[in-house]
Amino acid sequence: MVIGIDHGYYAIKTKQVCFPTGIIRYEYEPYTMQNVLQYQGEYYVCGTGRQTLVKDKTANDNYYLLTLAALAQEIRKRKGERTAKVVLAAGLPLTGFGREKQKFKEYLFQKQLIRFLYEGERYEIQIEDVKLFPQGYAAVLTQTELLDEPSVIVADIGGWTVDLMRLDNRLPNAATCRSLEWGMIRCIDEISEQVRRVLGLSLTTAQIECVLRGDASSLPDEAKGIIHAQADLYVQNLLSTITECGLDTRAMPTIFIGGGAALMKRRVSATNGLCRPVILDDVSLNAKGYERLVRQMSGSGAHA
Repeated sequence: MVIGIDHGYYAIKTKQVCFPTGIIRYEYEPYTMQNVLQYQGEYYVCGTGRQTLVKDKTANDNYYLLTLAALAQEIRKRKGERTAKVVLAAGLPLTGFGREKQKFKEYLFQKQLIRFLYEGERYEIQIEDVKLFPQGYAAVLTQTELLDEPSVIVADIGGWTVDLMRLDNRLPNAATCRSLEWGMIRCIDEISEQVRRVLGLSLTTAQIECVLRGDASSLPDEAKGIIHAQADLYVQNLLSTITECGLDTRAMPTIFIGGGAALMKRRVSATNGLCRPVILDDVSLNAKGYERLVRQMSGSGAHA
């Protein structure tokens, strides 16, 4: 079984599952077993909000534990056996791919046979291999019809970073790759601060995301107005920053992917002067791309 996992700062994504990166450890059984991972005598509630930002994902066990939760959830979605052999496919930003690849692979491959319980069900996972790919690029490869252009910009808007690259004739131009600390966490935090400053209200991330999605909310119209105005400002600043990186969004198509792509869909308009914005708001595209690349490699006998 090939399972792709996108280890975001904001959320963990598989082909069919998405949950926040928050994780809380309990020494004793919590009041509910929902979203609870039991591993090596400890209890972990997974997906409760987001964890404190750690730029090095191998610095502690959190992302490893979240990986186990993601495997359990995805296997359940596929109605697979809880005793499974898995090829784990994951990714890293292209900017640090060569530097971080081996360390992240060893982190995910620290145990070949993993036994744990998730929501009270026992899992025994044999990790056969770990394959790593450049995130963003893997997602775009699932959209072959978009790659006929001679040059396209890819902007992967994640939780903490926006990863940029230009593809020339379908291949990444390494000199154009950038990783900017301009992701959705920054957008949400700036909205929260502005609402607090103007109205004295302390909004939750869930409330802000609800308004940005256009869902029904009991927030006062003044608060909604501030949220939308700040989101528009974020988009304008992001487009300006992409241009400052030497990527001309007016000259070639721009593919927006990642968790922030839905925000772009509602806010990018003709007034932004973009050549051709293509917005792919499926948050699981990277995970799907990783799986697809593993299958292609299996067919060709290549190795990662």
